[in-house]
Amino acid sequence: MSETIEQKCLNKGVKLTDQRRIIAKVMSESNDHPDVDELYKRVSKIDPKISIATVYRTVKLFEESGILTKHEFKGGKARYEELNEGHHDHLIDIKTGEIIEFVDDEIEKLQKKVAEKHGYKLVDHKLELYGVKINSNNE
Repeated sequence: MSETIEQKCLNKGVKLTDQRRIIAKVMSESNDHPDVDELYKRVSKIDPKISIATVYRTVKLFEESGILTKHEFKGGKARYEELNEGHHDHLIDIKTGEIIEFVDDEIEKLQKKVAEKHGYKLVDHKLELYGVKINSNNE
């Protein structure tokens, strides 16, 4: 079982106030990549006294501490997810904003092969795919 954001904060010596604890809990329970406004809506339901400024400061602190990672997907606000050891890529629906995380061994091998072809050893990468859902109404 992976660590919660709250546990990561404690391990890294990040002081957890009651409000930070709520923000950490909500982020840990998120199955998506919320932006600060969405995160604020969620934490406000638990504690209406938490200000948007507190959410911004806490997200920045968690990011600087290596607990959250920020994504700046095209055409949108910065979105956040828990920083995990495992690598994954993202498929972003440009109509709904839905983000799908995926790992594809063939893509990983191809990226390494492209780097080597150009005389490089791949040390890191980020892949973001943008698309629209295919259904009977779209082509």
